[in-house]
Amino acid sequence: MDARFLGIAELTDTPSTAVVVDVMRAFTVAAWLFGRGAEKVVLAPSLDGALALKARHPEWLALKDGAPAAGFDAVNSPALLRSADLAGRTVVQKTTAGTVGALAVAGASTVLCAGFVVAEATARFLRDLGEQRVTFVVTGEEGRAEEDLACARYIARRAAGEEADPAGFLRRAGASRAAAELREGVREGSHPDDVALCLELDRFPFAMVAAREDSLMVLRPHPAPAA
Repeated sequence: MDARFLGIAELTDTPSTAVVVDVMRAFTVAAWLFGRGAEKVVLAPSLDGALALKARHPEWLALKDGAPAAGFDAVNSPALLRSADLAGRTVVQKTTAGTVGALAVAGASTVLCAGFVVAEATARFLRDLGEQRVTFVVTGEEGRAEEDLACARYIARRAAGEEADPAGFLRRAGASRAAAELREGVREGSHPDDVALCLELDRFPFAMVAAREDSLMVLRPHPAPAA
């Protein structure tokens, strides 16, 4: 498999298949939303856009990065969402990097959103797809986020059918700037357990596929087939 690893600003064309990686924390959070029963996640282009969707659909939940804010129901923390009852709910998500990356490749034929918690299911989806050229969008720190690069490279190895010891990739992610900031409480709207939850390999048995539905970019879980 020919894998490219690009930051959002480095996307000069629309790839056929894109895997958008945000380990800490957008797509770990999205996986937890589905794990708690959410039906779909709508990826919003802006905070105002998220609030406008919430206004049109009062039954939807809206979450964002950072501290709690008026109009939003939750923040972008897996630990703060792990006990939520989201059965059948729609959640609008707006984050600094992950949702931006997914919207940047909205024209791709296949868009997957990923973190370590859905790594193997994502790799299996790519193997089943049989795509030989895959663009991994490394969303954090202008394409240099160690946790996102480590996750992207691990998924790429597994998607190519190669054996890969996850320990080194997880150590690299755990030593990242993002992990340090979360542990130290630098980022608002975080919880001390967020890093550990972001580094839980294959916590969930589904890939996450984003696609246009009407005018919205919508993320849904895609269960992995039986091995």
